[in-house]
Amino acid sequence: MKQKDSSCCKIIRSIIVWAGLLLVCFSHAQDNKLITKAQELVFSNPDESLKIAEHILTTSQKPEHIANSNLLIAKAQIVKGDYNEAVIHAFDKNNLVKSISKHTQLELNLLKAQLLRRVYLDKQAQEFIEKSSTLSENLPQSSYKDSIQCLIKLEQIYTYNTRRNSDKAIHLIENTERQFNTFLKTNTIEKRALYLAKERAFNNLSQYDSAVVYIEKTLDLLNVSEFNDLYQKALIYKELGYLYLQKKEFSKSEESLSIASRFAEIINNPILLMEINRDLSISYLASNQNAKHKIFNEKYLSLNAEVERTEQMAVNSLYTLLSDQDKDYYSSQKETHNNYLYLLIAGLLGAIVIGGYLVLKGQAVKKRRKEIIKYLEIVRNKDIKSKPVKKAKPKRIPIPEETEQLILSKLKRFEASKKFLNKDISLAVLAGQFDTNTKYLSGVINKHYDDNFNTFINKLRVNYVIDKLKNDPHYINYKISFLAEESGYSSHSSFATVFKSIVGMSPVTFIKLIQKERAALKKNTTS
Repeated sequence: MKQKDSSCCKIIRSIIVWAGLLLVCFSHAQDNKLITKAQELVFSNPDESLKIAEHILTTSQKPEHIANSNLLIAKAQIVKGDYNEAVIHAFDKNNLVKSISKHTQLELNLLKAQLLRRVYLDKQAQEFIEKSSTLSENLPQSSYKDSIQCLIKLEQIYTYNTRRNSDKAIHLIENTERQFNTFLKTNTIEKRALYLAKERAFNNLSQYDSAVVYIEKTLDLLNVSEFNDLYQKALIYKELGYLYLQKKEFSKSEESLSIASRFAEIINNPILLMEINRDLSISYLASNQNAKHKIFNEKYLSLNAEVERTEQMAVNSLYTLLSDQDKDYYSSQKETHNNYLYLLIAGLLGAIVIGGYLVLKGQAVKKRRKEIIKYLEIVRNKDIKSKPVKKAKPKRIPIPEETEQLILSKLKRFEASKKFLNKDISLAVLAGQFDTNTKYLSGVINKHYDDNFNTFINKLRVNYVIDKLKNDPHYINYKISFLAEESGYSSHSSFATVFKSIVGMSPVTFIKLIQKERAALKKNTTS
């Protein structure tokens, strides 16, 4: 009888193991489908592509899927003209995991080269082009290898064009056309990119007749493309408008640039819109349409300031990320050399390592207990209470009693409303709505809430999200990015940072605790 029970247990365990493996395989298959879908949307609907990629990034543990998600987010952010966000995801340290496929590594290296070129870090860009070239040489002969090597050549061509080395660009384009002649016959995307690059090179050299020939070839290939690539359409029509501008055909230039502007507005790319408005401004000035020139020049100047800020942020992020990665590399090298020494004393360190492990495990258990206690405190109380911290009391300005009470009553109504979820809310905006000045409003908040304005707003927003998570069963299934958007934050990261600083744990940890609590309640109810 005991033997029979043992056999049954083994069968059940095997079924559970196989079920788990099937579930993992299904999850990976789903992620692969989502990645494919996001790749299809990246140039036509970058916002939707971003949502899919961010979902995979927050749910998948597989290094390949994480790297692919970062790659897709970086591509979508380039389409949207946000180089800083593109840099952060392209240079994420998770993309350096050795288990990531060569295909993904190649595409990441090319994307890094593109971003570095766009912010004029040519030396660093060349390093990634060379890395891509070396990796591509080891690929088996296939259309994919031809595509990657063609894209590597294109990246070098773009560098020549943007730096006005047009003769070198044309020479490299012609060599590339000869080298990949067979491949280009059946691959219109790469062929179209080469035509457009050739048009730009001839345009830079003021050889407008030749430029017209290649822009027409580019348009022909655009019209037969099966993909609705809004980014490429904006680029091509912008280039056509610029060519007409150089030829002083102002009405044609305006028409083409207006088409480009419509595509750029759909994908919300400020860099393209800046360049389009600049060319429209020049076109109107040259054709003596001064009123229109003024309108589009103002648009250009406004967008230019925004683009410069974003590009500077991207450069700062690049230097920080590259510096950190260099430190990690040298640290890794040093560790490798020291490993020989560590092997000699490994026996002595064994006891210390085991002891350290036990200590860390104990700390992890304590941390987990603290999180649970913190969670229980939060769910028992309606509002978040900050830990008492001794801080110097700011000097308070005298406020008339009547004014103070009036502002306080308005703040109570403000708390009861949802106006604090407005992304544009600020001390100045709220003071204007209350018909008072910022000093009085700030003073009342400091006195009655013991917080500054930003902390006051952040607590209201976090309390709102916690209330929704506790009481609305749908909210527990929403992504963190949705919760951030819903509660008035412009990004996932800023919401997570604020939430953790106020609650004492990340939104993900808090949601998991709620899920466990609900599961326990459900189990108790059914048993």
